[in-house]
Amino acid sequence: MKPLFSIVLAVLLPITAMAQTDLSQTPDADSGLTTFSANEVNLDDFLWMARPLIIFSDTTADPRLKRQLDLLAARPEDLTERDVVVIIDDDKDSQSEAREKLHPRGFALVLIDKDGSVMLRKPLPWSTRELSRAIDKTPLRQQELLDARESGS
Repeated sequence: MKPLFSIVLAVLLPITAMAQTDLSQTPDADSGLTTFSANEVNLDDFLWMARPLIIFSDTTADPRLKRQLDLLAARPEDLTERDVVVIIDDDKDSQSEAREKLHPRGFALVLIDKDGSVMLRKPLPWSTRELSRAIDKTPLRQQELLDARESGS
């Protein structure tokens, strides 16, 4: 499954990088952390392939958005290891699929598992360490780790 995920990201990354001119000024642009605009993705495309981490804010000027991106940029490899993709919706008037489905109010951090279920909702920024621990406790992640051990990866 990992090679397929890599192929999908290799195809999507150049497309979304061009569409993210507003996000290029955020800290993630210099850190190597890959982000997607909520208006450019369909959450169902990540089903069974990745864990979308959706960061909502009403505006790009929200200091919580900047803080969250700084926290994620500090350890992007932890997110990559857990197949996390970061999706940003920083326009309260957008009608993105994520905003329509999840109904955030102000700043919100929502983590969706590979099966499409909401794992976590937080009204404040969380560190990569906290997110990693939450992911590692889930049955799907436990199975992934077990499968990796059994295959010798």
